[in-house]
Amino acid sequence: MGLTDALARAAVRHAHVLAAEVPGHWMTRVAVERQVLVRGWRLARSPGDADILAVCGPPGPDLRRPLAQLWEQLPGPRTRVEVDSPRAVLVALDAAAANLRDTAAQRVDSRDRSADGQRPNGGHTRDGDAAHGHQGGTGHEGTGHEGTGHAGMGHGMAVAPAGIPLAAGGQDRDGLAMDVLHLRLGPVLAYWPGGLVLRCALQGDVIVDAEITLVGADESTTTAAEPDGGDALRRFAARRCDNVASLLGLAGWDDAAARARRIRDALLFTAGLDRPAGELDRLRRIVDRSWLLRWSLRRIGPLAAPELAHHGLPASLGGDVRDRLLAMLDRAAGCLADRRPPNRPRGAPVEAIPDLVRGWDVATARLIVASLDLDPFAANAEVNLG
Repeated sequence: MGLTDALARAAVRHAHVLAAEVPGHWMTRVAVERQVLVRGWRLARSPGDADILAVCGPPGPDLRRPLAQLWEQLPGPRTRVEVDSPRAVLVALDAAAANLRDTAAQRVDSRDRSADGQRPNGGHTRDGDAAHGHQGGTGHEGTGHEGTGHAGMGHGMAVAPAGIPLAAGGQDRDGLAMDVLHLRLGPVLAYWPGGLVLRCALQGDVIVDAEITLVGADESTTTAAEPDGGDALRRFAARRCDNVASLLGLAGWDDAAARARRIRDALLFTAGLDRPAGELDRLRRIVDRSWLLRWSLRRIGPLAAPELAHHGLPASLGGDVRDRLLAMLDRAAGCLADRRPPNRPRGAPVEAIPDLVRGWDVATARLIVASLDLDPFAANAEVNLG
């Protein structure tokens, strides 16, 4: 028991946390990520990499099944905590650490999973909604896209006994017979807008069709209510930095993503704007000078003026993914310099996303979605009551 307890304590000191954002609880997810890093823990990119599932906000009926499927994919030892607000983060993470150290409870959890038909490594065999990791990379600093965790969907596809979706028949653009695989991105995914679900039909590794829905979000708006005054300024800049961190993380540049995350936290949790504004300017220069990032993101998801007008997108989303990344940094720096958030509409209508990702592979589609600078989705009142 002494050795087991010592190993459990050592594992807790290096715990990996997967933060699942419920729409309307963006600040809670940010507070969880901040405290995770303060403790010396790490943010998980996929369920298989996670020890702790932190549900950020009270989940409603539409999110309970996706969260349950996500929870099944966590290998043991594992624990799940629900964080209803930023004020509850410290208590919730302390409870998670205690649960991971409870070796007796972890043994019970392992036995229960085996009895329920789940695999000891966190997979499951009970139904056809299997989860699939996706890896690919832009090669920045030797890392790539990790653990996108998109889950298989129905759409009439065949399902193997282990719950892995199989491809169905279909025709490609030349009229030739080709397998079609249906996959789902979201609603809970690292570096992904909370509540957004993108259903994709793949031929080979190319998305040939897609549709978008919002789970646990109010579909009448894509922007959560903003407070007035200085809070609006800080949140606007912080959200741009959060989106920058997601895009840089997907591109594999973890150091720059961590820098963007620190700027976001400084804007939200510390006084004064001069220091984060200076750090933001430095980050912008670093990103602009990176020839490897330029090579990795150039000509990905280009949007010209006619396409912007057709989809109702703001002019700030013109160019390719790299151009949009720099534009996000410029918008954040500009509002800090002016000491007021812009009055113009922010973000992109989610209805445009399927057209923007068609013809690209899944990893590239994730980069395109991250480059759209979406604001957090507003919570649906009915869902929140669940």
